[in-house]
Amino acid sequence: MTQQKHYPHHLDLTPVMQVHGTVRLPGSKSISNRVLLLAALAEGTTKIIDLLASDDTFVMLGALTQLGVRWEQEGQEGQSHPETLHQVHHVHGAGGVFPNHAADLFMGNAGTAIRPLTAALAVIGGDYTLHGVARMHERPIGDLVDALNAVGAQIEYTGNQGFPPLRIRRGHLHAQRMSVRGNVSSQFLTALLMVAPLMARQHAVSIDVVGELISKPYIEITLNLMRRFGVVVEQDGWQSFTVQPGQKYTSPGVIHVEGDASSASYFLAAGAIAGGPVRVEGVGRDSIQGDVRFVAALEQMGATITMGDTWIEATSNGVLKAIDADFNHIPDAAMTIAIAALYADGTSTLRNIASWRVKETDRIAAMACELRKLGAEVEEGADYLRVTPPAAIAAATIDTYDDHRMAMCFSLATLDGAARRGNAMRINDPKCVAKTFPEYFEAFAGIAREDLF
Repeated sequence: MTQQKHYPHHLDLTPVMQVHGTVRLPGSKSISNRVLLLAALAEGTTKIIDLLASDDTFVMLGALTQLGVRWEQEGQEGQSHPETLHQVHHVHGAGGVFPNHAADLFMGNAGTAIRPLTAALAVIGGDYTLHGVARMHERPIGDLVDALNAVGAQIEYTGNQGFPPLRIRRGHLHAQRMSVRGNVSSQFLTALLMVAPLMARQHAVSIDVVGELISKPYIEITLNLMRRFGVVVEQDGWQSFTVQPGQKYTSPGVIHVEGDASSASYFLAAGAIAGGPVRVEGVGRDSIQGDVRFVAALEQMGATITMGDTWIEATSNGVLKAIDADFNHIPDAAMTIAIAALYADGTSTLRNIASWRVKETDRIAAMACELRKLGAEVEEGADYLRVTPPAAIAAATIDTYDDHRMAMCFSLATLDGAARRGNAMRINDPKCVAKTFPEYFEAFAGIAREDLF
């Protein structure tokens, strides 16, 4: 897979009458960046198969290189340009420490990289700066920083309070019990869980969640992968997590990265809207990713879903039914439901999605703005979005806000559904899909009966 595509400033998509076919998914972003950090912290060398090749994983690989962690690709030793990222990587674990005790790390807009790395660097100690693109400096990290500083870390803001960029110096950690808010981003808890074994040398470390924990399936991914690397976390429901002393990360030898379940949502929704069947390969009923639960929402809307161990297939079954559901557990995949709502028989409501506000862009505001361009009636609230489909979908120029999911979502508005026909879409800044799925538009064209270009 090639990471960088030479897309123009915009991409014109034509209407698509019907979709069918099979898509092999890229690796999961959430799994890929967690595995990279765990492999770096572990003892031994980890062979990672099907690592996602994208902007976010390249950011993590670059940071590990600057920290002195050695890694290479099979047949690509000594090269680290993103276009050379291939399917098999070997990461040589540093055994709970990083060889380089000072580094200036550019983290792009990769939340799955900056948050756990912040925790790891604060616990390991050194002199580090972390910064990213302008939007990264608007994405909150204060809850994580507060939790770490409360137990002796030394993290400073070099810009606005509560947001990157950060300066991390060597602290004096005395963590036995920590607490972190759970209602802004589950990545804060993930970060603390991943570094808890580094703090639990002599005594147990417990992490208490203050308030509601959102996006619980992402915590399940974290706990699952920690087990794969030899660390067991004790749970008291979703309110408290404990790591007993004496555990350390050890390479599992070989680990496979599942296909990205969030990316699967676009193709499955396409099958649900415009005929199908569309099959995605690389993720199925055995997935550790919570976003596979997206298919339950498609079924609720009337689509036919079939699943195997490592594949899922969607077929349309007439006009989609409007939906009113809580999407706190699958916020990323839920964006795709907002587009599917254009093809429904009434008004759909997506609830409990406040975390959209602090993603790559303010996704509630962005989605509302772009859906209105298509003629939809949209009501947005602090934590919900209500979509009433138009009589006919209007042709539009879609702004993507440097957000990969906006670009991928709105490609679906070209589809002809049972309720209404899609229309031509101009996608501005299509290269933003490189964050997680560089070849998305080629894959989408591959299931269309007509060429998109």
